[in-house]
Amino acid sequence: MTTTVLAIFGLVYLGMILGGLPFLQLDRTGIALLGAIAVIATEAVSVEEAARSIDLPTLLLLFSFMVVSAQMRLGGFYDWVTARLSALPISPPLLLGVLIAVVAMLSAVFSNDIVCLAVAPVLVDACVRRSLDPVPFLLGLACAANIGSAATLIGNPQNMLIGQTLHLPFAGYAAEAAAPVLAGLVLTWALIAARVQGRWKLAGGAPPEAQPESAGRALDRWQTAKGLVVALAILLSFLFAPWPREVVALAGAGVLLMSRRLHSSRMLGLVDWELLVLFMGLFVVNDALQRTGVPARLVADSGALGLRLDQPAPLFGAAFVLSNIVSNVPAVMLLLPVAHHPFAGPLLALASTFAGNLFIVGSIANIIVVDAAARRGVVIDWRQHARIGVPVTIATMTVTALYLWWRMHG
Repeated sequence: MTTTVLAIFGLVYLGMILGGLPFLQLDRTGIALLGAIAVIATEAVSVEEAARSIDLPTLLLLFSFMVVSAQMRLGGFYDWVTARLSALPISPPLLLGVLIAVVAMLSAVFSNDIVCLAVAPVLVDACVRRSLDPVPFLLGLACAANIGSAATLIGNPQNMLIGQTLHLPFAGYAAEAAAPVLAGLVLTWALIAARVQGRWKLAGGAPPEAQPESAGRALDRWQTAKGLVVALAILLSFLFAPWPREVVALAGAGVLLMSRRLHSSRMLGLVDWELLVLFMGLFVVNDALQRTGVPARLVADSGALGLRLDQPAPLFGAAFVLSNIVSNVPAVMLLLPVAHHPFAGPLLALASTFAGNLFIVGSIANIIVVDAAARRGVVIDWRQHARIGVPVTIATMTVTALYLWWRMHG
């Protein structure tokens, strides 16, 4: 049975690396789901064991914030913010700085993927109207969304998983992550500005294949205000109330679903169900692997050789490498069983999130921005992204490593 589980696990994580499997029309979600079906069908785990392996509080928290973000998107909040930002009568470098700051704050609360999905197309149109090259601003959007999402335990899926699994205090984590996140945002702005070297304007006008200007979604003040009030109430509860986070968030989502004007099907249609299924599939597959005892033996053997993954430095390196091989959510799931150090939670959250800026495929937020730009006739290839993503990742990872070393030894 161990051989069977290892084979299934290997195929699932090969699919995580490749984004699919040869000769099959499968994405990462489909592969994770089939992996879970396979371990159940081969009786490596029972249906009851598979159900118990799924971390329901994490899924409920993730679902709830998807509903909150859907409310803000349908209320036109993201389009309104982007349009107001782009209309500011300031220089391009300062505009980039304001964009990075605002996107980071939004991503810390409303999830980086949703923010990028809503902001990217409006940002392209706004840059074209001002005859600005959209590429530096789009890359700033992607990097800021990733970095900003690391500021809280609700900014991205892997942070939610880490916070729920390790029972991290919401305010305590935010205080710990504040310095690396702020430094990362400043470094991102500086590196992009230095790379542009003053060439902010479009060469020869708008992109030749640019699509017609998008009017965006009009701001619905009532729906936006309702979403903001619920989000604020949830955050205050996380900070000051003893209630379980997933229960508070789920209650907030329930309040938003009770609407006289927005049909629930519209809001639930914006929920990323595939991501929820991906989580469930990986929970089951990873649980089956843990039951074989192989991961525990590998950790013990590596420790005997001097590579102790439960220690900060090896864990930091493993989070960076695995996040760029299999993506950050699967990487975090693999490493959580060895996250025993007192600083393991912030370390895993910061390293796995900042690592996502390295290449386009390192983060869903990057892919969303690149795809949205392509639909507006703006092409960002992997080389263009890497010219910003690689130095941003190296700089932010270095600052984070130094900060964590100082916190652990200072």
